[in-house]
Amino acid sequence: MSGDQLANDLAQIASGRCKKAFGRVFAYFAPRLKAFGYKQFGNEQLALELVQETLLTVWNKSHLYDPEKAAVSTWVYRVARNQSFDMMRRQAARPETLMADDLWPLASQESDDVPIDEQILGDQARALLALLPDAQRQVIEKIYVEDKTQQETALELGVPLGTVKSRVRLALERLKEHLHRED
Repeated sequence: MSGDQLANDLAQIASGRCKKAFGRVFAYFAPRLKAFGYKQFGNEQLALELVQETLLTVWNKSHLYDPEKAAVSTWVYRVARNQSFDMMRRQAARPETLMADDLWPLASQESDDVPIDEQILGDQARALLALLPDAQRQVIEKIYVEDKTQQETALELGVPLGTVKSRVRLALERLKEHLHRED
């Protein structure tokens, strides 16, 4: 995709909130931003969060793009860089954030083919989920069991994306505290 086409798409997003133009911008930048995020964080989940946050900012702030000052890719990567700095600052404030891989060692449902040690881990995960308030448990199940994005979860539950993110953070903190008490 040419720089002129990207600039045109960004102008359409800014002026008319054109979803088709945003789809083209998203399709072009998402894989590139994911690779950039993976280099920054070394973690696919954080890289995907960077993609989501960056492109949401592009959607919301497309009117601030000035083609006289920079190419579209330069502007988008500046947004991504700023988002990555914000994410790193948040991580530094909470250095021991519990990641999904710590909670969900099983990717599949229980069956006769699953080794007994993995079935025990699944039972433990279900017991931990039972400790959470319903709203937090529901969000954790949708994201980590049903493999939905935070945005999909927000839409499905009819709550703002920030609420979903807060519930995930609170749930993971509560589970982490419980796991530390058991140690």
